[in-house]
Amino acid sequence: MTSTALVCGISGQDGAYLARLLLEAEYRVFGTSRDAQVGGTSNLARLGIADQVTMLSMAPNDFRSVLQVLDKVRPDEIYNLAGQSSVGLSFDQPVETLESHAVATLNLLESLRFMKLGARFYSAGSSECFGDTGEAAANEDTPFRPRSPYGVAKATAFWEVANYREAYGLFACTGILFNHESPLRPERFVTQKIVRSAARIAAGSGERLKLGNLDVWRDWGYAPEYVVAMWQMLQQDQPTDFVIATGETTSLQDFVAAAFAHFSLDWREHVDVDATLFRPSDLRVSRADPRRAHERLNWRAQSRMADVVRHMLEGLGPA
Repeated sequence: MTSTALVCGISGQDGAYLARLLLEAEYRVFGTSRDAQVGGTSNLARLGIADQVTMLSMAPNDFRSVLQVLDKVRPDEIYNLAGQSSVGLSFDQPVETLESHAVATLNLLESLRFMKLGARFYSAGSSECFGDTGEAAANEDTPFRPRSPYGVAKATAFWEVANYREAYGLFACTGILFNHESPLRPERFVTQKIVRSAARIAAGSGERLKLGNLDVWRDWGYAPEYVVAMWQMLQQDQPTDFVIATGETTSLQDFVAAAFAHFSLDWREHVDVDATLFRPSDLRVSRADPRRAHERLNWRAQSRMADVVRHMLEGLGPA
């Protein structure tokens, strides 16, 4: 029988790639946005799958709205990828960020418990939960010390999932994903800002690229590979949380250099560091230990930072 999946946040980068993966696996795919009639489906259209997904209106922070959608769809699998997704923006919108993750996740979990659906539930976690672990690589047992409103919100959602799994026996788990990028990233993300600016400068725009702190180190992977891990997590016999990452950390300066080197340019001739773009607090180094995913899911990232930069440049849409 065909399985049914509900993807909350389907219009975003991960949601669109996950929808494509599920459709290829012959799932019936439903996606949600606050207003399905005007909800953005540009990423789905870009992947050529917009007409294969059934869109529904759902406000994740409204319990009744969540109940109605779950009752209508009766999904076998639920992927919660919705919520305010920018770390930087979370400092300006901390309340909205917390509600969009913590309240929304709680509503989905409580609806599953209340309706006794038996659906498997995936929650999108984040490496931002760990905070700054120094040189230590974070794994599933590393304590959370978030340093941004976004990290706090994601950590809250993580413990909600763990609580409902333990208290009510739900098949619910969290993928603690480290940074993952693709051509579908909006330009408010620094990685897309970098590659688009490098492409315009190479084309002769004459602009200067202004960036904040370049001495931050991240584990960058490729989003289409990471959604495979999400799906694999819901195919396991027991619900288990997993760190999903490449295991390789590089600096933002190296990311910038790789983007400009693609056009045979020296980034130092085109980039200015702007102190006004520094965040109130930031993680200097983010390192991951994804061995559990290797061992139990047989999942390994194939793309590293330089590959991600190339994928993003090759997939550039209109500026």
